[in-house]
Amino acid sequence: QGSVGAIEGAIGEIESEKVEAKFLSAAAGAITESDVMLASSSDAIILGFNTKVENKAVVAAKREGVQIKLYSIVYELIDTVRDSMLGLLEPELRETIMGHALVKQVFRVNKGKAAGCIIQDGKVNRNAHARVLRDGVPVFDGKMSTLRRHTEEVEEVKTGIECGIRLGNFSDYIEEDIIECYQLDKIDQTL
Repeated sequence: QGSVGAIEGAIGEIESEKVEAKFLSAAAGAITESDVMLASSSDAIILGFNTKVENKAVVAAKREGVQIKLYSIVYELIDTVRDSMLGLLEPELRETIMGHALVKQVFRVNKGKAAGCIIQDGKVNRNAHARVLRDGVPVFDGKMSTLRRHTEEVEEVKTGIECGIRLGNFSDYIEEDIIECYQLDKIDQTL
């Protein structure tokens, strides 16, 4: 029973404002079929420290799809809980502006319209996300479908160079629109 209290205390000390570990049950002794049924009904996992699993519990765990993890080192158990808590957090999306293109002319193409642009700053990359800004207000946000330099499809265009841009199925370009190119990075969150 002393180990149960110590483990509960150590897990309770894992500080996080984003996710919390909850105990459905904490007791000394072997892991039983009723422990498995409680975990199954609550979509929980069972953690055991220096204990065994009864045969009926093993059968029930397989049937119910309940995960049972056994430990003999307390720090490994606590690290598993911390890692599980981190795994529940979705990565944070961070936007990085790559560059801006000024629409100088609008062209008709066989599948709608394209924007004839000059890159004002940074660079525009064909695999990045882009948005059309009209008087500073976004009117379209999506992926780039075409980035051309003369008649050639290119991967990237840098400051001061002219190019043709098409974004997804958008065709409502107006001269003086700004096409802002950005990338989204997934940042792993911390507890």
